[in-house]
Amino acid sequence: MTTLKESLNKYAKLAVHTGVNIQKGQGLIINAPIEAIEFVRMVAKEAYVSGAKNVHIEWNDGEITYQKMKHAPLEVLEKFPEWRAQGLEEMAKDGYAVLSIYGEDPDLLNDIDSSRISAVSKASAVALSEYRSHVMNDKVCWSVVGYPVTPWAEKVFPELSGEQAVNKLWEEIFKISRVDKADPVKAWQEHNDTLRKAREYLNEKSYKQLIYKAEGTDLTIDLPENHIWHGGSTTSESGIEFNPNLPTEEVFTMPHKYGVNGTVSSTKPLSYGGNLIENFTLTFKDGKVVDFSAKKGEEALKNMLDTDKDGARRLGEVALVPDESPISQSGIIFYNTLFDENASCHLALGKAYPTNIKNGPTMDKKEMDAHGVNDSLIHEDFMMGSSKLNIDGVTAAGSKEAIFRDGSWAISFD
Repeated sequence: MTTLKESLNKYAKLAVHTGVNIQKGQGLIINAPIEAIEFVRMVAKEAYVSGAKNVHIEWNDGEITYQKMKHAPLEVLEKFPEWRAQGLEEMAKDGYAVLSIYGEDPDLLNDIDSSRISAVSKASAVALSEYRSHVMNDKVCWSVVGYPVTPWAEKVFPELSGEQAVNKLWEEIFKISRVDKADPVKAWQEHNDTLRKAREYLNEKSYKQLIYKAEGTDLTIDLPENHIWHGGSTTSESGIEFNPNLPTEEVFTMPHKYGVNGTVSSTKPLSYGGNLIENFTLTFKDGKVVDFSAKKGEEALKNMLDTDKDGARRLGEVALVPDESPISQSGIIFYNTLFDENASCHLALGKAYPTNIKNGPTMDKKEMDAHGVNDSLIHEDFMMGSSKLNIDGVTAAGSKEAIFRDGSWAISFD
């Protein structure tokens, strides 16, 4: 029987080689919760053994974050340290890969005024815009993997507590991330090939519009001319293949920022800045959210939509995930976007990935707007797919073709 330490070592190798695909002489930034220290050490060792020149760790701690959010003056929360932003920019410009080990308590900031959370989110988004542009333009290799901290595990499995909940969540993460396979790296190569076929099919079709129909959802999304579908592994500006998300089950592109009309309803909770937003509905007109409601977290949703003048109320991503995804089939709500977004078709409010349109990474803001590419301080995925979702694609000639029926692909890629 495989021990937890053995599985963690396989997970670390997967993160280093399939996730960020570290190269000899390259640096690595790791963002991680302090609870993950043993795993971070494994990742750092694997990176150094593989030729990394330096591994820089950006630690975070939920308890300290909570105390700061509760007690620090608002003027402190509204500022992000310039020295920290400059340091991250410097490393990104030097070609450092970025690995985010993502594990947080989804209820951490439930009793914190959402305006304080919004202030921190906006300050970091502004200060780190240049650094994040390196990531979103695939100028550097980057990847996100999950790590179960105890409060998160107990949220997912409320019938368990402490170590039992954490071990159960590890079991699910290893299964979903294919770490339970004899050769996880090979298993990911095969999975990436499946996603490649899906994105190549959609790129060849080059639909001009997607039409979504489900309970609570009646939405039409225009796709910009020369849009590009991505999914699975991708390639950095320097030609290195990497996997942005482990796990991933999606193929995705960008919508036209001015071409979204209708209503969409969420199907899973959205964890945003330590708050949960649940059972929410967004209504769009000419690409912009003109009305919204939420049964829980409505104030947090409002603050998110008001992050910037316009872009936060427009879409930056449309992603297709079949209901037979192993994450969906697990029947588990993870309260964590990395996992929940790969259980369900989803959309993202905010900034679009420039790589989702031809010549996108070289466009300035004016060119981006002219091509329908949304820009914003945020990029927040929310889940709206289900086993009842139907999606049609509208061709350049105006004919409709079934893409999804009852939450699953209505087309074959073989």
